[in-house]
Amino acid sequence: MRITKPSWLSHKGEQKDFEVYSCHVSPDGKRLATAGGDGHVRVWSVESIFHANDPSYTKPRQLCHMSHHLGTIHSVRFSPNGRYLASGADDKIICIYQLESGPPTIAPFGTNEPPPVENWKTSKRLIGHDNDVQDLAWSHDGSILVSVGLDSKVVIWSGHTFEKLKVLGNHQSHVKGITFDPANKFFATASDDRTIKIFRFTPPAPNATQHDMVNNFQLETTINSPFKSSPLTTYFRRCSWSPDGNHIAAANAVNGPVSSVAIIERSRWDSEINLIGHEGPTEVCMFSPRLFYTKKPVENGVANGHSSGGALVTVIASAGQDKTLSVWNTNTSRPVVILQDLAAKSISDLAWTPDGQILFASSLDGGIIAVEFETGELGWVANLEETDKALSKYGASRKAMGIAEDVDGLQLENHSKEGERRGAESRMGALMGDFHPLPKDAPPATNGVRTSAATSDAPSTNGQADTQPEKDKPDSDKPAPEEESADKAAQRVNELKSRVTITKDGKKRVAPMLISSSGTGQSSLPQSQLVGSNSSSKAAQNDAPQTILDLSKPYDGLPEGGLAAMLLGNKRKVIATEGEDDEEHPAKRTSTGPRAIMRNGVEGIEPAAPEPLKHGSVPTPEYLRPSVLNPTISMSQVRLAVPKIRTSIIRPLVRGALLEDAPSNQEDANKMVDNVVLEAKNPLSIRDPSHIFAMKRAALLWQDYLPRAIVLVTGSKRFWAAACEDGSLYTWTPAGRRLINAMILESQPVILESRDWYLLCITAVGMCYVWNIESLSSPHPPVSLAPILEIATSSLQTHSAMPAPGVTSAHLNSNGHIVITLTNGDGYYYSPSMYSWQRLSESWWAVGSQYWNSNDSSVGALQSTAVGSVTSKDGQSGGATVSAGIIPFLERHTTNEFLLKGRAYTLQRLIKSLLSRDGFEGFESIVSIAHLENRIAGALQLGAKEEFRLYLFMYAKRLGAEGHRGKVEELINSLLGGVLQDKKEKGGEEKGKGKGWYGKGDDICGWDRKELLKGVVMILGKFRELQRLTVQYARILDLTHEDEIASDAMMVEA
Repeated sequence: MRITKPSWLSHKGEQKDFEVYSCHVSPDGKRLATAGGDGHVRVWSVESIFHANDPSYTKPRQLCHMSHHLGTIHSVRFSPNGRYLASGADDKIICIYQLESGPPTIAPFGTNEPPPVENWKTSKRLIGHDNDVQDLAWSHDGSILVSVGLDSKVVIWSGHTFEKLKVLGNHQSHVKGITFDPANKFFATASDDRTIKIFRFTPPAPNATQHDMVNNFQLETTINSPFKSSPLTTYFRRCSWSPDGNHIAAANAVNGPVSSVAIIERSRWDSEINLIGHEGPTEVCMFSPRLFYTKKPVENGVANGHSSGGALVTVIASAGQDKTLSVWNTNTSRPVVILQDLAAKSISDLAWTPDGQILFASSLDGGIIAVEFETGELGWVANLEETDKALSKYGASRKAMGIAEDVDGLQLENHSKEGERRGAESRMGALMGDFHPLPKDAPPATNGVRTSAATSDAPSTNGQADTQPEKDKPDSDKPAPEEESADKAAQRVNELKSRVTITKDGKKRVAPMLISSSGTGQSSLPQSQLVGSNSSSKAAQNDAPQTILDLSKPYDGLPEGGLAAMLLGNKRKVIATEGEDDEEHPAKRTSTGPRAIMRNGVEGIEPAAPEPLKHGSVPTPEYLRPSVLNPTISMSQVRLAVPKIRTSIIRPLVRGALLEDAPSNQEDANKMVDNVVLEAKNPLSIRDPSHIFAMKRAALLWQDYLPRAIVLVTGSKRFWAAACEDGSLYTWTPAGRRLINAMILESQPVILESRDWYLLCITAVGMCYVWNIESLSSPHPPVSLAPILEIATSSLQTHSAMPAPGVTSAHLNSNGHIVITLTNGDGYYYSPSMYSWQRLSESWWAVGSQYWNSNDSSVGALQSTAVGSVTSKDGQSGGATVSAGIIPFLERHTTNEFLLKGRAYTLQRLIKSLLSRDGFEGFESIVSIAHLENRIAGALQLGAKEEFRLYLFMYAKRLGAEGHRGKVEELINSLLGGVLQDKKEKGGEEKGKGKGWYGKGDDICGWDRKELLKGVVMILGKFRELQRLTVQYARILDLTHEDEIASDAMMVEA
């Protein structure tokens, strides 16, 4: 054994050496990284340390130093592949350094630092802790980095993208140690709450996000028996996992009144072994990364399949506040070596070289000591195959995804992944302009990577050209018509991609090409035929949960540039005006004064100049007088504003036709081609009759006179209607024939809407009437708006109005059901079968659900997430659908309203404060699932079949990721309904039985139950923890046959 302590191996200061809090050796054993109180991370050459006394050794000692922290650095760790170096400090920041191949930068002027030899650059700064970062650890495959700190948090970061994957708040006090299981199944954290917690995890994929980790990183067990009276004075509690995966060594344990190192056994998670000998609390313990033979192995290796080197043992070093370093192995009850007073202060960290023969120790006195053991002193190093063999019994070579229980489970999983592959590749190919149909016999993807056999036959889907030579491709000399059209399409896309524009300074730039659009500009609520389910342009979708709406900045309703920028976009270049700096971007200027009005000029957006009106002033509708009201309306629970009496009211048959050219009078409106316009004119005198007439191409179709002033008019292709100020309602046929006698209401109408044969009228006292003009009936009795206007929580005052939400819109769907939106952002639907209002959208989901504002709002793209057949129960796959787009319309309205009202930021702050409290760890997940359930229930009530299927499959995917076995089983049983029952038995049970989920028919919400059940089972098939349940249904549905995998064209959203 040789101890080396070079004088230059320290973090030197002006008056004394700084404390060294951490050290670590790179995986190749050539570099030693140290971190100290000077805020520097230094990388040393291990070779130079052992040539410290060799005057002929001239190679550099310090390879690099980094000072990107603002405080003391507590931990430094190399990644398992040696590519990254992570450091955590008391500035709450984690820095990720990456070794680059270029020449290093020159040392700053005025420093005494030697010039750097290696080029370590800061690639990431990770912000996630609220207090000091105490320790770091990489998983053994490098897939994740875990940091712990004094804020009691355990933060998991992706080892590839360094995105924050999850925050664990299980500890109740400072967390001071972290270690990983070499079998990559667990990690352990040690805390001042006197516990060690074991977490089970599955290594995430390189592109994993925090939403994929909902069911990952689960607490396995808590160990507290060896730490019940352990002191809280230690700076660290650095624990270590043995290389064979059998034991955890935990520092700062106690055995009665004596300090010790607790050895915790795997699986049982108990501590029956204690290493006793330290006179003070231990700060750190570290297993050697290699196994050792107790006897020298035979020269020729293995005899009769067994090594002749005796038993395999592990070696552990421990140190702490008693300034003593002790080294143990599992074969003896006493330490192999004890080095007392190795340092003047506490030993803070230990690090072994990969060969297990050299141990480095850092101390708070600023010293770094290297202890080199001779061969045989600790034992004889075993081959790495022995370590792999020891870890194999814990499944180190297998993904921790569970094991499929039977062949049917594997076939169902392959079937599910095949659908995902086809869906993902077709979408990516469509985006990149090189989409081709996939061959049905192509093998499924394995962990997202296609085999070489598959890639040689199918075109590339990542935008790159196919690398297979043309002469090697079969049938390359037989071009098909489809291929020619595909080539033309690819050529057109390439032309769009290479479109060149010239800027004002003469430079050429390639203009970006928009490759997708959500298509959510207009709702289909008043006219659902505009967004039929057979839309030819389907937008690419992602049903993964999105992050919660970002409300960190104020929102005033309009973007920079005003209304024109909101309608036309503000990405165009801005013309530089005099006195402005060309280098300053308009978006970076602080706008303290009023916002300038901009307009679209020839060369871009420019300040608007006042222009004279072309045709003089445009008259606004003239109000004659307020409507005559009964004074007793002030006693009503609900009081809505009544429209004033106007001189004229114009209503075109095609809604929005008048808005395109904005005609200012009736003559201009009548000249529009094929548009029937209904106009009502009210007299100046209250005693004169009002005049109502319909015009088409300036020709009078019909006219009529009414005794009272007209307040509102509406119409459809089926009928016209007008409401008067005395509460009377009149209807006419398209030709002007009166349909029904005047209907008398209890108060003045304030909203009048029509849809097909249905007529909706809302009066000033909040009563809603719906009539079917064709059948001369009403689907339900009049219903009051009082419940949705917060009458349950508002107290009534006799002589004054109380503030309450206002009605922003009222619509009918094609079945005559009422849909209401309010000024507080809520959206409601009246269920005529249950005689109750149901809330479909509210701001609660906007700030709490991860699915709010996700891309599923586009009704035209609903089929891109389809699983199974896209044909409904009645065999129709095209045409307008009932209630299509109502739920997305209501959610967009909610977003707009609460952003404009300024309530959103307050709500989000409330939610964020809740997430940090005890008992709210799963808040986001629970609210997100509840939001999907709310969507499904609304789509089922409205009869919106496209939305129902989309939300159902999103819900199934989330339940599978969360592992909610109870909800999954209940969902499948509800979908099963009467699919497996006899027709006779089912027919006998349908009388007087349930509807919807509890119905026994073959369809639900217009879809075949069996097809929906197939889709749900397909989505859940890849979750192995649920396969014992899903395989049973897959067998009934014949989804476990091999031929089904090749023939079925199901697509699952990736």
